[in-house]
Amino acid sequence: MSITENVAAIRARIEAAAVESGRTGADITLVAATKMNDASRVREAVAAGVDVCGENRVQELLEKNEQHAYDGAPLHFIGHLQTNKVKYLVGLAELIQSVDSEALLREIEKRASKLDLTQNVLIEVNIGGEEAKSGVAPEQLDALLRFAGTCPHVRVCGLMAIPPISVEKGGNHAYFCRMKELFVDIGRKKYNNVNMQFLSMGMSDDFEDAIRCGANMVRVGSSIFGARNYAAASVQKSE
Repeated sequence: MSITENVAAIRARIEAAAVESGRTGADITLVAATKMNDASRVREAVAAGVDVCGENRVQELLEKNEQHAYDGAPLHFIGHLQTNKVKYLVGLAELIQSVDSEALLREIEKRASKLDLTQNVLIEVNIGGEEAKSGVAPEQLDALLRFAGTCPHVRVCGLMAIPPISVEKGGNHAYFCRMKELFVDIGRKKYNNVNMQFLSMGMSDDFEDAIRCGANMVRVGSSIFGARNYAAASVQKSE
């Protein structure tokens, strides 16, 4: 199937899952995870009607942005972010989805202040407590949100999570439900510079379950573009 056909099929699946949760497909933001797809394929996804392009790697984002790959769709950064790469994203990415530390918030605030703008971010939560993954621990979320309130040039727009890989269908249901609980709880509290708009969770293998649990933003890559060829990418990088 073509990228256009894949996007249409995903839209239908999003609609069905949204209806099950009392919403419609229009309530769900579809982020195309564009990692390892060249500019022409990204442009095809934009033409097919994805809502957002989400890039995992700063260098790849910069290269494809110069090629106008994202024209026509907002650009989000959805990968692990190091503080020394923040300067490339502030003011370019509409939303940085992977903020998980005071150090990152501090650097984003510094860069946004210099540019006299407000940078929208999501706080990434390590909901599975995995040592190898980024994200703030749920019990440390309150402190990080309070620190965000001291950053006038940063606006927290919601939460993001990447639950543990599950080999069983529905295996991440409990993690998704816990994220929705955190999302609702934060929304009830009064934090400065925090507006719970987006709950970003769910990828190609589990986005429907995430939507049923309350996600309103999903990040889909291989179901749009096909399986990534990591071996080919590794060879190309070494040449």
